Amino acid sequence: MPPKSRPSESKRKPASESSSRRKRDAKDRAKQAAEVAAILAETYPAAECALHHKNPYELVVATILSAQCTDARVNMTTPALFEKYPTAERLAESKQEDVERIIKPLGFFRAKATNIRGMARSLVDDFGGELPQTLEEMITLPGVGRKTANVVLGVAFGHPTGVVVDTHVRRLTNLIGLVSSKDPVKIEQELMKLLPTDEWIDFSHRLIHHGRKICIARRPRCPECPLLAVCDRVGLPPLTGME
Repeated sequence: MPPKSRPSESKRKPASESSSRRKRDAKDRAKQAAEVAAILAETYPAAECALHHKNPYELVVATILSAQCTDARVNMTTPALFEKYPTAERLAESKQEDVERIIKPLGFFRAKATNIRGMARSLVDDFGGELPQTLEEMITLPGVGRKTANVVLGVAFGHPTGVVVDTHVRRLTNLIGLVSSKDPVKIEQELMKLLPTDEWIDFSHRLIHHGRKICIARRPRCPECPLLAVCDRVGLPPLTGME
């Protein structure tokens, strides 16, 4: 049986870290969230949406296409798509097989082609070709869920309707100890309570950037992480040689 860890080290062990997370009260977690947000803002002041776009129409299409696909691959594919279909009207009149052929490298291309064509048709028929600027209207568009709507409304219009929870945000908020759920909907609700409204848009962009640059899923670079002092490191082994 392994020797009992010293109290100063125990919080670094996965089981103890989870216990520490459960003992945090709302005030402690709000303070932690504020510290995380401040550090991210200082570290990544210019972090922004990684999907290339020139207007709200291009952003909503790119965001739909990014499901279960990297932003980099989407950015490689959308130039050809937007050259052929530069407006919602043109995409609404497109042929399914033509769109599928262009976006095939993205995976799930048949469903995605159906979604973006359906979105474009609804945009033309129901909103005069212009993207609506409310969450309630946005999620009526085919292929547009709450996450996609939050991305578009936040990035294109500056409307903080929620916190975008992608795979990076879900992983990092659990690892840091801000949340204890794997459900994106529950995570978003928790983060909306912890963060002031003016942090909702930028917090996700910065955390996503951090997940790609430092807190990499299979090899997190904890010793050089600017969040180390405020991170519970839930589920990670102790950092050897660090006190």
